[in-house]
Amino acid sequence: MNPFQVRHQTIQLETRGKGTVEITAQVRAILKSSGISEGVVTVFIRHTSCSLVIMENADPSARRDLHEFFDRLVPEDTPWFQHTCEGPDDMPSHIRMALTRTSESIPVSGGHMLLGTWQGLYLFEHRRAPHRREVLVTVMGG
Repeated sequence: MNPFQVRHQTIQLETRGKGTVEITAQVRAILKSSGISEGVVTVFIRHTSCSLVIMENADPSARRDLHEFFDRLVPEDTPWFQHTCEGPDDMPSHIRMALTRTSESIPVSGGHMLLGTWQGLYLFEHRRAPHRREVLVTVMGG
C-alpha cells in the first residue's frame, strides 16, 4: 500500500466585489477531512482577475491598506489600457492578479497547516462586481 495520498476538493465562493475574503477555515476543513497529517496543501485559484494571498489576519486595517495600495498601483482610469471590453476594471484586475499569486503551498504537520500566528489565506478579488470563484485545494502527503 502506498502511504502517499492526494486529495482534491473545490471551494465555491461568491465575492462581493473588490477586496479580500478569508478562506483559511475552508482549507483547514478540507485538510482535516483528507486524513493526511504530514505533507503539503496547495491552493489554486482558477481565474485571471482574482488571486490568492497569505496576509495578516488579526488587524483588518492591514488588508484595507493592501486594497488601497493596489488601487493606487494599478488605477482603473489608466487611459492607455486596451483590454477594457468588460469595463474599466478589466485590465487592472488582470495586472493585479499577475503581481500577486494564483497559488499558495502551505506545509502540513500533525494534520495542521503550518501558517504563522497572524497569517490567513485570502482570495483577493480584483473586480468591482460580485463574482462566483472556484478555488482548487489539493492535499498531498500521508
